[in-house]
Amino acid sequence: MDYKKHLDIFLEKMTHQKKIIVIYWPTACWKTWFWIEIAKYLSSEIISTDSRQIFKYLNIWTGKVTVQEMQNIPHHMIDIIFLDTQYSVWEFKKAAEEIISDLHSKWKIPILVGWTGLYIDSIMYDFDIPEVPADENLRKKLELEAIQFWKEFVYEKLKKIDPKYALEVHPNNLNYVIRGIEVKLLTGKSKKDFQTEKKFKYDTLLLTPYDGNRDVLYEKINMRVQKMFDDGLIEEVENILKMWYNKTDFWLKTIGYEEVIWYLEGKYTLEEAIKKVQQWNRNYAKRQLTWFWKYNN
Repeated sequence: MDYKKHLDIFLEKMTHQKKIIVIYWPTACWKTWFWIEIAKYLSSEIISTDSRQIFKYLNIWTGKVTVQEMQNIPHHMIDIIFLDTQYSVWEFKKAAEEIISDLHSKWKIPILVGWTGLYIDSIMYDFDIPEVPADENLRKKLELEAIQFWKEFVYEKLKKIDPKYALEVHPNNLNYVIRGIEVKLLTGKSKKDFQTEKKFKYDTLLLTPYDGNRDVLYEKINMRVQKMFDDGLIEEVENILKMWYNKTDFWLKTIGYEEVIWYLEGKYTLEEAIKKVQQWNRNYAKRQLTWFWKYNN
């Protein structure tokens, strides 16, 4: 991709909207050098749109950019909360937009990078996100039910009270399922009722290093998962569990960490855990590609 050509055309385009750049990709095909080179070219800064890199200590599995890889380019929205903290899309949007506004005031074009589609959409598009505070008692109740009766049990509750929104949520995405139930119970409205026509809030340049080769992507996913186990993923989880463990904590719902814990508890062999994580990530990549398809159309 001749990204500098795309950037130059984008920079020359006159518009009344302020500019942002969004670099997106499915899991396992990110290119750190790609966004670093763009940030250097524009003398700008990076805003992560990853819903797991916001957590402290989740390093190996989330593939956080290292200090060396940053090359003195400021990176925002990484390591901002502890593992027992709930963090909504609305909170992300509010914090990220403050950073964007600050960068615009310095005549810099913010560069958003990552693969959490909902986080990306919350910034790109001008639509409402319900300002509904978390109901911790409700969340703990639903999280415990998910542990006791599995995630489909909680998903059925969402289907019963908000069938419209349930169609957009995967049963395994427990955080979004719980949030949907929470919004419906606290406001009486479906989360879909807060969605309006999606219009770009900024003049947005969308870039991706993904070349469309799904077979290669899946092979990269398998190799990436194996490398993270080789690099000490199990030890990372063990260290976290020693200092920070609650079965209802949000980070435990992350693909990879959950399977490692099951391995540590003797429910999986190491080989089974690795294969299960690879499978889940391939499935996750399929859903990401479906989400990102709209960015190309």
